[in-house]
Amino acid sequence: MKLQQLRYLCEVANHQLNLSKAAHKLHTSQPAISKQIQLLEAELGLQLFIRNGKRIVQITPPGNTIIQIARKVLQEADNLKKAAQEYTHEDSGTLTIATTHTQARYVLPPVIKQFTALHPKVRLILRQGSPTQISALVTSGEADIAIATEAIEHFHELIMLPCYQWNRCIVVPPEHPLLQEKKLTLEAISQYPIITYDFAFTGRSKINQAFEKKGLTPNVVLTAIDSDVIKTYVELGLGIGILAKMAFDPLRDKHLESVDASHLFESSTTRIGISRNNYLQRFVFDFIEMFAPHLNKTVILEKLKHNSV
Repeated sequence: MKLQQLRYLCEVANHQLNLSKAAHKLHTSQPAISKQIQLLEAELGLQLFIRNGKRIVQITPPGNTIIQIARKVLQEADNLKKAAQEYTHEDSGTLTIATTHTQARYVLPPVIKQFTALHPKVRLILRQGSPTQISALVTSGEADIAIATEAIEHFHELIMLPCYQWNRCIVVPPEHPLLQEKKLTLEAISQYPIITYDFAFTGRSKINQAFEKKGLTPNVVLTAIDSDVIKTYVELGLGIGILAKMAFDPLRDKHLESVDASHLFESSTTRIGISRNNYLQRFVFDFIEMFAPHLNKTVILEKLKHNSV
């Protein structure tokens, strides 16, 4: 049994049994993957996949169990490399951060600037996606940490570390009637077309809940995955925007006005998600503490200890 075989097995599962995509990710060929998986099946004496001709169509029950174990084995193998690197080259390495556009664009820049000054030899990689996508990147070992507001709690392989709370604002063109409201209400907002985040992004569930509690049906005419797109279409006059307050910069967004909406929506919490089984190098602890100062190494290790599986 070889680690390469386990890696091939997991990548096929990660890519929904698409051998072509798995081969591309692994920089090999489909026949090479098929051969190694067949050799693994022969060694284990188990059929891991159901096939239709040469095409893999389903994972067998034993296959699901083997894949779960294989992922743990590969994670531990990766941990061995990280632990060795920390002792031989503790000031270098790679930190992959999976996050949303809002965090990458509006929150992370000063943190990354501070981090790169402290760890100039560490290579930083930002992977952007939906909260579900970025959480999956950490569980699969393709990223070290996830930073998001939604979805992390649904991944039991991850430990959640609450970082900070935030709320929303309404953005409108100058001289919009909403700017004349003495106190902004959901009823007033619902009179206009709304542009806001996609359902999977940036606290969208809190927005939906607020309108539902009031028995209102907002006229959402456009959804987007990042704040800049929302602001662009508000400028075009397609509607009013509901977005995270952190994503509005009066100096950069000179063609728009912002109205605080914190009193209308329940606040959201941005969290960091880390794998229960991932070995964290020293610079990962440093990054997390820079992002959320209350999360020092002692706090994180204690959290991992109480949530180990």
